[in-house]
Amino acid sequence: MPIPLGQAATWNPGLVRDGARVAAGEAASAGVNWTFAPMMDVSRDPRWGRIAETLGEDAFLTSQLAVAMVQGFQGEDLSRPGAIAACAKHFAGYGAAESGRDYATADMSENELRNVHLLPFDAAIKAGVTTLMTSFSDLNGVPATGNEFLLRQILREEWGFDGLVVSDWDSVRQLKVHGLTENDKDSALAAASAGVDMEMAGDAYRNHLAALVEEGRVSIKNIDSAVANILRAKFRLGLFESAQTSPEIIQGLAGKQALETAKKAALQSVVMLKNDKGILPLSAEELGSVAIIGPMGDEPYEQLGTWIFDGDQTLSITPLQAIENLVGKDVELRHLAAMETSRSKASQAFDEAVELASDSDLVILLLGEESILSGEAHSRADINLPGDQAELVHRIRKTGKPVIAVIMAGRPLTLTNIVDDVDAILFAWHPGSMGGPAIADLLFGIESPSGKLPVTFPRMVGQIPIYYNQKSTGKPPFPGGVVHIDEIERRAPQTSFGMTAFHLDAGYTPLFSFGYGLSYARFEYQDIQVSAREIALGDTLSISARLSNTGEVAADEVVQLYLRDVAASVTRPVKELKGFRRVHLEPGQSVVVEFSLHTDELAFCGRDMRMVTEPGQFQAWIGGSSEASLATEFRLIKAE
Repeated sequence: MPIPLGQAATWNPGLVRDGARVAAGEAASAGVNWTFAPMMDVSRDPRWGRIAETLGEDAFLTSQLAVAMVQGFQGEDLSRPGAIAACAKHFAGYGAAESGRDYATADMSENELRNVHLLPFDAAIKAGVTTLMTSFSDLNGVPATGNEFLLRQILREEWGFDGLVVSDWDSVRQLKVHGLTENDKDSALAAASAGVDMEMAGDAYRNHLAALVEEGRVSIKNIDSAVANILRAKFRLGLFESAQTSPEIIQGLAGKQALETAKKAALQSVVMLKNDKGILPLSAEELGSVAIIGPMGDEPYEQLGTWIFDGDQTLSITPLQAIENLVGKDVELRHLAAMETSRSKASQAFDEAVELASDSDLVILLLGEESILSGEAHSRADINLPGDQAELVHRIRKTGKPVIAVIMAGRPLTLTNIVDDVDAILFAWHPGSMGGPAIADLLFGIESPSGKLPVTFPRMVGQIPIYYNQKSTGKPPFPGGVVHIDEIERRAPQTSFGMTAFHLDAGYTPLFSFGYGLSYARFEYQDIQVSAREIALGDTLSISARLSNTGEVAADEVVQLYLRDVAASVTRPVKELKGFRRVHLEPGQSVVVEFSLHTDELAFCGRDMRMVTEPGQFQAWIGGSSEASLATEFRLIKAE
């Protein structure tokens, strides 16, 4: 399957569930009954290598897709063949590591923790996730593996979780490294007291728990509770009735259904970021020759992405192979990697690439990051295209030939230095085994791109963190209030009058916004309606809009609903995703897309750290991205 961030770009919970179902069946057939997934850390920093494993920057989208993964892994009955235990990770705040450095401190208010980072975990627990994993990181001064506030107060007391809590890899002994404890024995004490049932990989429990019980520092009640949680998970898996696996669960790995699911996921995950003058889709009948240039065009391993212990690259179909299979002898294809790896510097091969491009009708550049450049402990401070890929783009552009960029990466990249030098961009993440056929079908119009960004693309690293659901501030930016650094007069006086929150050298808008993604169809949104202008606490409201396909091709559109709580006891984001739906429309077809919203869905964590729904004014938008402009409003009032 595509990496999780790519799966998130499908905005399709049913498809994400299907992918997890495939993974569960293949794993179960080999005797694996527990997976350390889904990862539901909300991340707003693309420098962080593990953003590849997340479901993006938004708590609502992450919650919906994490629940779908849990359902896919565990099925309706955890004891049935083919079901495996899911694990909600990493609890909690891991995605907010400072400067995107893996394992670094996460420091945030409790309000931010509860209103953003805890929401997907709460949703997963309500969906019946069997296990949970603690985070590596220090959260507000107390590492998560020794954090009683997280593991006892919130997880056990407030949420009533009765599943198994496992530490992350050796994170119990790392409590000493953090500076929370002096030695491994004290680390075992801290983790056991906090509520960690099982230690992964380390030996602090094995070496010290018995002595801690004998000394009376850890109660036998705590031990019994931890053992009960572990046994409960095993009972739910049915391991005491049937401890042996059943290889007959599936007929071999990478079966027909699995590959079909992988291709569908890859197709829906690709996001078209740019398509000047409708250069895409391509027509094989109108092309004599195409140059396919770049380090990611024919790399079966690299397209699989991070954390591929047993990924079989022989199952991968690369873009080059897929395009060759699609166009056959109708188009002359000329391929040159031009770079040994995505990190390589310019070489004489760039001259050959220019010559190849000059002699072709069109150029497809296959660019991006190798799989090893994202994932755990693979954070990057510079998230431009690595190596001299930008130089390759600039040199190819000078040939005057049309240039299409297909980018595979484990994170959002800063594309400002190349975006104006290409005519179209397909952002394919690391799309998995069937990434090549998906990309070929999209390039040649067999399918229309329908992916939407699950995370914001910054213009430059200095904008990070930049995300759509930020707070307004007392001086919010607006187009007329932004001054470019080159426009400031010499010796201009310093003043706060009329100033707003923006960067002098980058403005305040991203390069590509959350929820954004183009299509070969043309979608129009009209006639937004609310079922009532006033709604009482406890009631349900419907919000709808008419979606029309005014283009010439059939395509999917992901319709998105955003709300704003205008005034509340704690400040709320300028917009929050509250609903989405993938809709297929034929050319000329129109449908009314309706969202149902209960007032409980307007709740947030208030000043007393409890969930509250407050009366007041709300704004609502429906559209194809977080920049949706079709708006209405309603008022929430107290029930009589």
